[in-house]
Amino acid sequence: MKRGLMASVFMICAALLTAADLTGTWSANVTLDAGSGTATFKFTQSGEMLSGSYVGTFGEAKVTGTVKGDQVEFSFDAGEAGKVVYKGTLDGTTKMKGSCEYGAVGKGTFVAERK
Repeated sequence: MKRGLMASVFMICAALLTAADLTGTWSANVTLDAGSGTATFKFTQSGEMLSGSYVGTFGEAKVTGTVKGDQVEFSFDAGEAGKVVYKGTLDGTTKMKGSCEYGAVGKGTFVAERK
């Protein structure tokens, strides 16, 4: 009986540590040192690898990143503004929030919701 219980606990823990699936369209409210705006991300996830696109103030760009448990990190090249990096935490399956760095434009925070 103890082996069965331990196996069940292990399976539950493994399921909880599995990366959430961010596949879909996300709308983000971004607040930077230089002002605020919105961005739309379309993500496709394969395991822990994240890819997709960004549409916002800096035009359009390809996005790459990772998802590990409830932690997400993704980035894209914003041309003259430099590399943009988002780091956040998932809140359930439809929300995430965290910090972002928009190269020369500055640092800030974001809150995103799956559409």
